Amino acid sequence: MNNGSALRPRLLAALGAALLLTSCSSAGGDDHRTTDGRASHWGKGMGAPEASAFMKVAVPESATEVKGAVQINPQEDIYLLSFVTDERTAVRVAEDLRPEKPLRARNQDLPSPTELFGHLGLPEPQSEKGVRWAGVCPPCVGDSRRSKVQWIEIHVLELDVDTTRVYVQAF
Repeated sequence: MNNGSALRPRLLAALGAALLLTSCSSAGGDDHRTTDGRASHWGKGMGAPEASAFMKVAVPESATEVKGAVQINPQEDIYLLSFVTDERTAVRVAEDLRPEKPLRARNQDLPSPTELFGHLGLPEPQSEKGVRWAGVCPPCVGDSRRSKVQWIEIHVLELDVDTTRVYVQAF
């Protein structure tokens, strides 16, 4: 692998994070206008089934507290999915995304996250102590199942010995 191809996934990951952090989201309302008058908003009637279908992430049958939403943006829609399951299942869901690195602790010096999961009544995963994450550009790793997904990341948070909350977001 040459240096250019080794650097590409990192650059795409950085671009994905930047796009998520600069998305047309506002904590104060459901509608945000861009400078050219286009608005972002939460898709009415769009929830976990739509997010799951776009991400090609199957919600485990045993999962509870399944929530989802789609933020419609002028450039990239953002799909959110969250559910509670056991640790082993959460790790399997993360591995199915085919990230280059396994779930790991996030860098504590990250910029303040965009308020997205708050729309689902959940704390933002990046703000939770002990959260682990993985991210991937599906086209970059040859995941043909997710050819329409530019970036997907998963956060896994142990709630107690038997339960783990999974947060997945994609665009």
